[in-house]
Amino acid sequence: MKHILSGYPIQRPRRLREKAVLRDMVREFHLRPEDLIYPLFAVPGKDVVNPVSSMPGVCQLSVDNIVKEAVDAYKAGVRAVELFGIPPEKDEVASGAYDPNGIVQEAVKAVKDACPELYVITDVCLCQYTNHGHCGIVNGGCVLNDPSLDYLARTAVSHAEAGADMVAPSDMMDGRVGAIRDSLDEAGFEGVPIMSYSAKYASAFYGPFREAAESSPKWGDRRSYQMDPGNSTEALRETALDIQEGCDIIMVKPGLAYLDIVRRLKETFDLPVAVYNVSGEYSMVKAAAAQGWIDEKRITLEILLSMKRAGADLIISYHAKDAIRWMNE
Repeated sequence: MKHILSGYPIQRPRRLREKAVLRDMVREFHLRPEDLIYPLFAVPGKDVVNPVSSMPGVCQLSVDNIVKEAVDAYKAGVRAVELFGIPPEKDEVASGAYDPNGIVQEAVKAVKDACPELYVITDVCLCQYTNHGHCGIVNGGCVLNDPSLDYLARTAVSHAEAGADMVAPSDMMDGRVGAIRDSLDEAGFEGVPIMSYSAKYASAFYGPFREAAESSPKWGDRRSYQMDPGNSTEALRETALDIQEGCDIIMVKPGLAYLDIVRRLKETFDLPVAVYNVSGEYSMVKAAAAQGWIDEKRITLEILLSMKRAGADLIISYHAKDAIRWMNE
């Protein structure tokens, strides 16, 4: 009894840390290849490889090279990709987003033809396709919510028709999950899941992505539809609405600065939780590693594991292919 009450020296937590095999056996959280989703950016043309200056190792790729990268990633252990598209032309109504022969639709078909086993998710948004760079239809300097829903739903259906396994609306328009679910079901795609960007914040961490996707707003910002970084409970309201409207997976974006939100969603809702390890997070790691200030492999795996520990079931990450290679070493 004396030893139990006194703790040390009977209780020695270091016993469980002494051997690597035992550390692995008692580890509470594990990062697995199947946890990771690899984003890719499709652009028009042939044999195109455009490096994204702010995201070392990330490139805009023409469809032929998207296929090569997707197949290579699958062979490396990646099981899912998320496709983003940059159209040859942009207009007021984002017609390239729902064009049956649009860039994402073409990429989906090509990837599924080349590698049917690879799970293909598509980003559903309008910002890459509008000439103003906003995520919805604009009139008089305002982003209109309800008129945007039909365009988003048409985009999701066109992706499903091309062969997408899942659609992921990222626009943050109110009601878009319900509109997409209804349209998918009416088109015969009841089995296509929706991964909703449920808690997407108006974050400064998106800068490099906007270079990669060529999606910066031409005026204003996105604070009227993306969430304020100071809010937490609002994430629960947004997510509850998306679940009521029929989403299958909920998501928090960005990752590192919002792990408390990941934890709140995981503890509140009984659905898989995804988190987006966004471009700014990726670029900071790459920049510090290039200076020799950090160990890129160790810090990347530690960051991804922190997202799992917070409650994420799935992680969208530009590190995905490298991380899986490092896990297998």
